[in-house]
Amino acid sequence: MQRAKPKMAGFRDAAKRLFPLQDIQSVVELFRLELTTDGHEPNLAMLSLVAGIVENGLTSNRANTVMEGMNQSRTLEPIFPVVQMSYVEAFLAKFESQIKGSVDLSEHKSNFATREMVKKISDVVWSSLCRGHYKDKAHLQSLYSYLTGNRLDCFGVAFAVVAACQVLGFDDVHLALSEDHAWVIFGENGKETAEVTWHGKGNEDKRGQPITAGVADQSWLYLNGYPVICTREMEVSALVSAINPSISSTQDSIELAELQQELLWLLYDLKHLEKYPMALGNLGDLESIAPSQGRPCCEDIFESAINSAQRYYNDHHVYPYTYLGGHLYRHQRYKDALKRWAQASSVVSKYNYYREDEEIYKEFLDIAFELIPNIVKEFSHSVTQNSPLCDPECYAYFLQFYDGLCRWEEGSVTPVLHITWSKKFIGVVSKFASGVRELIDVHIEEDDDCEDEEKIEEDNDHQKENVVRPKMSREKKEEKATNECHTKNKISLRSKNYNVTRKKLREDINQNIITDKSNNNNNVKPDSLDSSSDSIGNELKTPGQQLDVSNPNIAALAAACSESILNPDYLLGASETSTPFASKSWDTKTDLNDFLSGSNNGGAFPGITIESALKAESPAEMAFHRQWKARQSDSQGEDSEEEEGKPSHTSVSAVSASQMMSPKLTLSSAKMKGLKDLLTNPGKLNTAAIQLQLTAQSQVQFNKRPRSTSEYEDFGSLRRRPRRE
Repeated sequence: MQRAKPKMAGFRDAAKRLFPLQDIQSVVELFRLELTTDGHEPNLAMLSLVAGIVENGLTSNRANTVMEGMNQSRTLEPIFPVVQMSYVEAFLAKFESQIKGSVDLSEHKSNFATREMVKKISDVVWSSLCRGHYKDKAHLQSLYSYLTGNRLDCFGVAFAVVAACQVLGFDDVHLALSEDHAWVIFGENGKETAEVTWHGKGNEDKRGQPITAGVADQSWLYLNGYPVICTREMEVSALVSAINPSISSTQDSIELAELQQELLWLLYDLKHLEKYPMALGNLGDLESIAPSQGRPCCEDIFESAINSAQRYYNDHHVYPYTYLGGHLYRHQRYKDALKRWAQASSVVSKYNYYREDEEIYKEFLDIAFELIPNIVKEFSHSVTQNSPLCDPECYAYFLQFYDGLCRWEEGSVTPVLHITWSKKFIGVVSKFASGVRELIDVHIEEDDDCEDEEKIEEDNDHQKENVVRPKMSREKKEEKATNECHTKNKISLRSKNYNVTRKKLREDINQNIITDKSNNNNNVKPDSLDSSSDSIGNELKTPGQQLDVSNPNIAALAAACSESILNPDYLLGASETSTPFASKSWDTKTDLNDFLSGSNNGGAFPGITIESALKAESPAEMAFHRQWKARQSDSQGEDSEEEEGKPSHTSVSAVSASQMMSPKLTLSSAKMKGLKDLLTNPGKLNTAAIQLQLTAQSQVQFNKRPRSTSEYEDFGSLRRRPRRE
């Protein structure tokens, strides 16, 4: 079979008439012409050169100008570089001659590219790159950077290989993109895959190899076999999405951002972004900064990116959720942001974590270490109805976020959570009210292995029940039933007597320590305690058991328990002249209910019920409850005065109806399953146990694999657009 004649990637007459390109609209028209002409593929090399020339003119050449004029002016004059046709033609001829002069097609007879051919083309691009350390620099993704400085980033190498294959006439070679990596597919129906670029240093030996190993490892870098498989038009979308408008770390090019936005809208109208969630996220990010009139709002675009990932990629893309979560966070819609971050964590839990997944790890690190603590810090000093710290759903989203991270860690080579993660986790959990933590309806997701083991146990029990046993005679059955009945009656009678004596014991002790109002005895006599304890002991005696004589020290200790040792005013800071210890014991005649709930007793905690006092973890919390109740009564009084005849509004401390609902949460990770009771306990948090559980390596079964040469090195990447604050 003879191979088809290579298609020349030169200029057409219609494209030449658009030059010189002097503004944004002329560049958009050139892209439109290449994308809409029937029977003609977009010229990837030419479009990459044009985009690179414009980007370099608006960013790299102005970086020095920014530094020199920083003290003079904070703005830059809009200067759009003029792109001449002769300039583009010269670079295009250089690229074509380099590729065609290095690849011999005389012995290649197939219409489709082979692995050897793809490897040879990638070697041509790779061998011409300079060996300097430049992977973290921007604006290195276009052929302009390749032809002028012999520099390309990860995405740039993959795109250059695809453009070179187009020059040679291999129309079956296309770009495949994950959220942080790029490779190519080729062959009939695109069944073959090959690495053509690097992800970090030291991966040169991977070029030409299939990606099956990365997919088998369930690495996020390869999206579990759900990458974006590009057409020629989608490869143009990838080129446009890779444009970087940044001039410096603090300044962007407005003109270049506007050009990128217009080109993305062009591709959006032509339906070339429908299967490209990352490009939709970039468009939504640009729209959130400078909305276009008559266009969908940025939030709808972010939602369309999520829908695209769910529809075409089995919900294996993480960045669509983090894009929307960051947008909601910047607009102070914190509850919705927590929901999207929790969904992103659920998506990443489908993978195993490797060191090559550094970019997505940094994304979640930023959310857990900065964004969520900032939300908590904003509301920790104020108690409002709309506070996320008073919303059970927000607490459920937060737990779901960490549950996904713990699930991501399970089965991974490298652990995800370390001691700093646990400290951030505890710092946030402790800020949620105990009543909010108690409202969560937590369920445990059953693993398949556990279900199989349960089935096996049930089968064994069923087999045991079906074992033939010798039949019992009627007399023995009646005798056995009678014995069981007598045993149950004895147990119930003992339990009843024990409860009665236990109640009487509590009453006697309470009468000795905190007396009733009708009781005028100020002093407690040890003899009375001894006699009461002896009488109670006689009631508790059972046949065959001996009770020891009560120790008189216990009676003395019980009498002293009613005296106050510390001064509450000093603990609360109410009086600077007060001493730490009480100078005078409290009157044992004081009724406990009157002490806590009375308004004129002059006690330290007026207006507090017994239940609230027992639930309080410290005197400071009891004082806070007293101030909270006072604010509540004041706000209710103001509402009744302003709106007479209308139903009273919810107080500041009250929780809305939606917040009172118990959200359901299903935990799937081993670590969070172990923390279920600790995280929903209304009492004091056991921070030591939580920290130990989150950082416990025994909870995670790590898979072992041979250590690669690049496993402990920094990795460059096809980076997504940085979050815009």
